[in-house]
Amino acid sequence: MVRLTYPSFRLLLYLEWLLLATAVFMEVLLPFQLSWSLVLRVGAIAAFGLMSFTPPTSRLATKLFYTAVEFGLIWLAATLDGLSTRSVFLLCLVLVMRSCLIFKLSGQLVVLGLSLLSYGTLLLSKPIVAQKFKLAVWDWRLSNVLLFSLTLVFALLLINALLAERQSREQLQIAHQELEITYKQLREYALRIEDQATLQERNRIAREIHDGLGHTLAAQTIQINNALLFWQASNDKALTFVKQAKQLGAEALLEIRRSVSVLRSNPLQGQSLELAIEKLLTNFQQTTGIKPSYKINLPLSLPTEVNTTLYRIVQESLTNIYKHAQATSVTVELLSHGGMIHLVIEDNGKGFNPTQNTTGFGLQGMRERASALGAQLNLHSQPGTGCRICVSFPPSKLLI
Repeated sequence: MVRLTYPSFRLLLYLEWLLLATAVFMEVLLPFQLSWSLVLRVGAIAAFGLMSFTPPTSRLATKLFYTAVEFGLIWLAATLDGLSTRSVFLLCLVLVMRSCLIFKLSGQLVVLGLSLLSYGTLLLSKPIVAQKFKLAVWDWRLSNVLLFSLTLVFALLLINALLAERQSREQLQIAHQELEITYKQLREYALRIEDQATLQERNRIAREIHDGLGHTLAAQTIQINNALLFWQASNDKALTFVKQAKQLGAEALLEIRRSVSVLRSNPLQGQSLELAIEKLLTNFQQTTGIKPSYKINLPLSLPTEVNTTLYRIVQESLTNIYKHAQATSVTVELLSHGGMIHLVIEDNGKGFNPTQNTTGFGLQGMRERASALGAQLNLHSQPGTGCRICVSFPPSKLLI
């Protein structure tokens, strides 16, 4: 049963009451003649109208009984109490309108056919008093039946159009609600991922500080203590220790700058990716004394998240090479080919066994960054043969 709380269907209900009020008006005033028959006819129309307040439930048996009672009221009022064909016309129209709200299309067509049959039978079976107008009366009656059939078809189509529109709107509302729920779930998931990524980044920075900066500062403290011990006994040794402490302080400062660079939300800071990577390679050369060879050929623009991911992977790779690889040659290639972006970072260092190095924050971070954008990261390395990192971004992630 369609809910009548929607504005369109409330209008249908008002139209139904207007049609029933018109039927009562025609029975009472055309012509007016007070009698028990008039009371019974008006009572039948009133009972027919009151049935709009008790619509059937979803059970088919209840719907069939409801419709049968409607037909019964029409036939009883027409055959026993002399209900006019004008009122039968209006009651059958209301009956068809109600059927659109409780039956599917097949049931609606059945009700329409029975209504047309009932109206035609009641109209055509009435005796013709003036035989000389027989032909005109039959012509009028057939025209009336045709008009009635067209009216029923029009009402059926109109109400079904309203039903289709209402159903589409409900589906859109449901889809909108589902989208809101999905958006909330995605937002919660994104926050969880962000928290997890933040925790992993904190752990990585903590490890960097402990293994790098902490070790450097500890060594610097030892050198300063040695300088103090030999300050009076041997000025040359003390000066050597002071110089070593100064060098260690410079290295500690580089570690701090590197950690701050990693913590930036937008590491490129308005620069192009090519320029940012060239600065990374220049800093790498100044730190290690190794001059990297590189080749960068990119399209005019890439999405911000792709630029950031590429930058971070190059940055982390150079950091690993500086700390662990003991390399003398480094090559970086960032090329566009076949609609894809390919990043290759290769060194000739001591290499390692990838299957035995699965807990490093650097490699794990690179894999997570690539996976988040649907990119594929492959790492090839063996002890004594250096390391090669290949990252490929799919075309779907390269559209701005």
